Amino acid sequence: QVQLVESGGGLVQPGGSLRLSCTASTVSFSSYTMGWYRQAPGKQRELVAYIISSTYPNYADSAKGRFTISRDNAKSTVSLQMNSLNSEDTAVYYCNAKWGRAEYWGKGTLVTVSS
Repeated sequence: QVQLVESGGGLVQPGGSLRLSCTASTVSFSSYTMGWYRQAPGKQRELVAYIISSTYPNYADSAKGRFTISRDNAKSTVSLQMNSLNSEDTAVYYCNAKWGRAEYWGKGTLVTVSS
């Protein structure tokens, strides 16, 4: 069982930035595909970005050019730098880890974009 703990959420004004982090409790962190998903009120959970290795990040169209996903395998962490935030980015953000058939989720961290 892998535990994922997110941090970094909060209230930010439109146009602002936030950095989310997720720490995983596994010594096999480098083997996992790590991702960030989000779920806005009344909407389904959606993929924001994922990273297979440090050189292969992938983004949803809504995140391209504004968000950057990165990982530090030595620290078992994955981060999401979010810039130019707008109200549509308001959601609970979840960290996700996948390896083969194994998949784990964090409990989520709330991001609210509001003036």
